[in-house]
Amino acid sequence: MSSPQDAQAALLFQPITIQSVTARNRIVVPPLCQYSAKDGIANDWHLVHLGSYARGGAGTIFVEATGVEARGRITHGCLGIWTDEQAQALVPLVNIIKAHGAVAGIQIAHAGRKASTQRPWNGLSALTEKDIAQGDVPWEVVGASAIPADEGWLVPRELSADEIGDIVRAFGQAAARSHEVGFECLEIHGAHGYLLQSFLSPLSNKRTDGYGGDLAGRMRLALEVTREVRGHWPANKPLYFRISSVDGSEDGWQLEDSIALAKELKALGVDCIDCSSGGNAASATINLIPRGLGFQVPYAAAIRKEAGILSMAVGLILDGEQAEAILQAGDADLIAVGREIMYNPFWPVQAAQDLGVDPEFEMWPAQYGWWLEKRERTFRRMGFER
Repeated sequence: MSSPQDAQAALLFQPITIQSVTARNRIVVPPLCQYSAKDGIANDWHLVHLGSYARGGAGTIFVEATGVEARGRITHGCLGIWTDEQAQALVPLVNIIKAHGAVAGIQIAHAGRKASTQRPWNGLSALTEKDIAQGDVPWEVVGASAIPADEGWLVPRELSADEIGDIVRAFGQAAARSHEVGFECLEIHGAHGYLLQSFLSPLSNKRTDGYGGDLAGRMRLALEVTREVRGHWPANKPLYFRISSVDGSEDGWQLEDSIALAKELKALGVDCIDCSSGGNAASATINLIPRGLGFQVPYAAAIRKEAGILSMAVGLILDGEQAEAILQAGDADLIAVGREIMYNPFWPVQAAQDLGVDPEFEMWPAQYGWWLEKRERTFRRMGFER
């Protein structure tokens, strides 16, 4: 077994404490939308999906983007937390994450102009007549300005100032419900072209009132939501904020804007900035930013350094050695692993093996670890090196 790092020096597996919450390692499962709820209510799919990551050794696990109101869902299959029934359906998810030693987190969100779309395996575009015939009826979408996310998408209705206040309060109520059902950390979704980011970006915000115009005006909604959420979310529980660090367009949101926003968010009690990028128009998975291994790490590094706040790196981080190098370089405090952990729910304990942190398989569930340690001894007797 390879041991490229001194086990005692592996930052990836050092506990991290934020406010009163300690995660067993720096590995985070980011919100991974499953589009599998009914009426915003979680079910057995979500339980097995999230339980597998807790069993696999992740330190913190976020439940997917969860709508603060019905209009705020991306699709008919998205989770919600605008009712007590929806909140109670999340309790088993909280319990299974905690039972396996991980920190239970939730991301609260409003899809804005990118709401009322197809599930991704059906196209992740505007709902068609075929979708409507199957029961997925479109609903009104709202946004910063009456600009659709893409050609053929629904044109959002520009929100009035009073309606903006209602949405701010909906975020606060979602935070209160999240606390009541036992989540230990919470993330506000301010990225990927959804409602908050559509206000932040000059590409989608053409307002002339106090919620548009200059940077301060465009940041106003994000800051009001954060202030409201912090008022309903205990001060001793971590608060994250996910951003699109850049739009990927010369006339869009820039990294220096993200740094300015991060400073304001820190002053309001945000503990960590989750540094994604792009997604202002069309699908959140399609943007103008060139991709390569760890392509968003420089954003996390810049925000960490310039805003003096914890940052989380995400995006094509494939293995433990790459994740460890990011931490050792001081480019981020946490590592979010999304699609790789979908591919291998045991990514965290596999990374521990690769880094030489857990040669005896003690981080694995006992039901698996003793078998695998026995298998490893067999390999050694055979003189087989992996």
